[in-house]
Amino acid sequence: MRRFALCLLTLALPAFADDTPTVQDLGARLERAEYPYPVTMFPVSSQGQSLEMAYMDVKPAKPNGRAVVLLHGKNFCGPYWKATADRLAGEGYRVVIPDQIGFCKSSKPRGYQYSIPQLAANTHALLASLGIDKVTVVAHSMGGMIGARYALMFPQGTEKLVMVDPLGLEDWKAKGVPWRSVDDWYRSELKTSYASIRAYQLKSYYDGKWKPEYDTWALMQAGQYEGSGRETSSWAGALTYDMIMNQPVVYEFAQIRVPTVLIIGQRDRTAVGKDAAPADVRETLGNYPVLGREAAAKIPRAKLIPLEGLGHSPMIEAPERFYKALDEAL
Repeated sequence: MRRFALCLLTLALPAFADDTPTVQDLGARLERAEYPYPVTMFPVSSQGQSLEMAYMDVKPAKPNGRAVVLLHGKNFCGPYWKATADRLAGEGYRVVIPDQIGFCKSSKPRGYQYSIPQLAANTHALLASLGIDKVTVVAHSMGGMIGARYALMFPQGTEKLVMVDPLGLEDWKAKGVPWRSVDDWYRSELKTSYASIRAYQLKSYYDGKWKPEYDTWALMQAGQYEGSGRETSSWAGALTYDMIMNQPVVYEFAQIRVPTVLIIGQRDRTAVGKDAAPADVRETLGNYPVLGREAAAKIPRAKLIPLEGLGHSPMIEAPERFYKALDEAL
């Protein structure tokens, strides 16, 4: 059995003969997880509740007067953006990295009407509290849905939208993915483990090729589910899966009026609910090479940067190639 402390300051993990790592109980809100920068809690008054939205605020040594907000995916937390944030800060950008309500170190209220617009509004309120009135949105996976909605809701405050392998490029239900109740999602989420996380990401994210450094992020997710945070995290996961499934943004791409760039891994095959779809439907879902081209055609003057040979998380899989694409996008 491989044993090591979960360290979020580096992606380097020791090599062992047995590649099965030990999952630590990190708590429902990652109370026992270390983040790479100081974490501040932004008070969010929403739906009659007093909530906390965790965020990191990375300030450059030589500011260029511009700000970037990095939006995480469904199965990730803010720290996976560390290397990207370091690079952007080195270029003069102020970088804000929030954990959305319902995720990671932020509040996970049991009774909350999760919506993509609500998360976008929470993000806007956070940035406003920091005195940031115009921002470049760099958004990955589920964060891409929030980023697209942010640009639609706050176009005057959005300098540029960069979506990295975003969810929401297709309407899964309209394509034949069966509906699931929140209770069904909850039962599924209760089964979440490091093994299930790795199996899903290996197939959908990394095209069957696993590297030891991927474990850092799989273990962070597993640490919320395998231990004291299991029920709280599973319920939040169920509510947010329901949100993702029922609130596609693809139908409104033509209304986006801010400069937009899509960075798309050409081997990405991610599709929420694919596992429950009939075999003939399943084979048609998550075709990101096609979906990326279609999205770029729908968004006025959008630019597409395809990344050949990469999957759903290029900033993890091939950082230097991702940074080159991000520099081009910015």
